[in-house]
Amino acid sequence: MTRRIKIYFDGGCRPNPGAMEIAVVTGGVAIIDRDAGFGSSLDAEWLALIAALRLARERAMDDFVLLGDAAAVIAQATGAVRARGAGQQHLAAFRGIVGDGPAPRLRHVGRAQNLAGIALARLHPR
Repeated sequence: MTRRIKIYFDGGCRPNPGAMEIAVVTGGVAIIDRDAGFGSSLDAEWLALIAALRLARERAMDDFVLLGDAAAVIAQATGAVRARGAGQQHLAAFRGIVGDGPAPRLRHVGRAQNLAGIALARLHPR
């Protein structure tokens, strides 16, 4: 029996809007992009989700779940809430990667459980 692979994603920016950074964590390995461009925290969360899905596709993962703490992005990506503004472009990019296949599993987790968020937080100790 195979276990579903967990892929955590998180994005942020300082200030908001500002310089964005994203992280994706799976299998105990963190992939961090500290120069993801300029945008809002919502843009950063979308870019992190898209990066997580790309990683799953590049590694030909079949049974995975994308886990993030951005409830708004997850709601837009699953179709529970309509994407507006820049979210529409991010959603189109996300759906472009999904293609004709089944929608990937997405799940909201609390900030304290998001390993990608924890990885980003370690970059900026208080």
